[in-house]
Amino acid sequence: MQINPTNAKMWARFGSRATYGQAILALAEHCENLVVMSADLGNSSGLDRFKSGYPEKFVNVGIAEQNLVGVAAGIAKEGFVVFASSFAPFISMRASEQIRMNLGYMGANVKAVAIGSGLSMGFLGNSHFGIEDAAVMRAIPGITVVSPADCSEIVKTVFAAARFDGPMYIRLTGGPGNPAVYLDDYDFEIGKAVRLRSGSDVTFVACGTMVYESIKAAEILAEKGLSVGVVNMHTIKPLDEEILSELFNSTRLLVTVEEHSVIGGLGSAVAEFKAGVKVAPPQLIIGLPDYFGKTGEYDFMKERYGLLGSAIAERVLRTVSTL
Repeated sequence: MQINPTNAKMWARFGSRATYGQAILALAEHCENLVVMSADLGNSSGLDRFKSGYPEKFVNVGIAEQNLVGVAAGIAKEGFVVFASSFAPFISMRASEQIRMNLGYMGANVKAVAIGSGLSMGFLGNSHFGIEDAAVMRAIPGITVVSPADCSEIVKTVFAAARFDGPMYIRLTGGPGNPAVYLDDYDFEIGKAVRLRSGSDVTFVACGTMVYESIKAAEILAEKGLSVGVVNMHTIKPLDEEILSELFNSTRLLVTVEEHSVIGGLGSAVAEFKAGVKVAPPQLIIGLPDYFGKTGEYDFMKERYGLLGSAIAERVLRTVSTL
């Protein structure tokens, strides 16, 4: 699927789930051994057209995420490339033991796709918010964790995941009208971060929807006279340690931003790596607070928790003033 301004803007309007479905539909033309699965969330995963066009490649196990992962692992052991999707908290926590044993321990070639990660499930509330899923998944040995920055990168991730030999957790954030980070094609590689802009005062390291918000924050800070960089760390595990090492030597403040709990996600992963480095800049971790908050519309929730570009810029300015 070609990334160009027309496609990127169309996918942004569709949102993350519908774009995932479009990518899977296109992938089916190139991947003969593809099997796509769902825990009774085929339509919610954007897979309605895929189900109609490739009924022999689609399996619905019902509302049973543990069974979803077990069956997916069995199919993968027969040589198929399997994508299995459900809402983020259900596939990452309800089925965490099955992912641990069948994917992590046994190495089944299953791509577990978390729809509605972060706060995008809106009024369905904390039961459906994926605020701890990256922490759970990155703690399991052998699991690669990817959080695409926008809908164009979801397309890139789906095709790259199909070529990737091994289990993967794909974390889809954002909803319809998901802002575009990429309007043109670019090099995407699992495990290799993408530097979007360089800066010597502050560098944002972000994933998922927060890549766009970090760009907005960087623009605000640049108007204040700061030199600001932005890195899209789409792969949370394994981290791109090479680019992090470069940043440690070139920026005064490192800021990690994620639509995930401040515990156990991208910020924690970067801090863990930084702990073993002798000389590194201070780190500001921006994400969701460590408590269950109130429920509301997606944009309201991002504003409430300071995850919009303007609020992120304000926090960074306060921190920079203390350095």
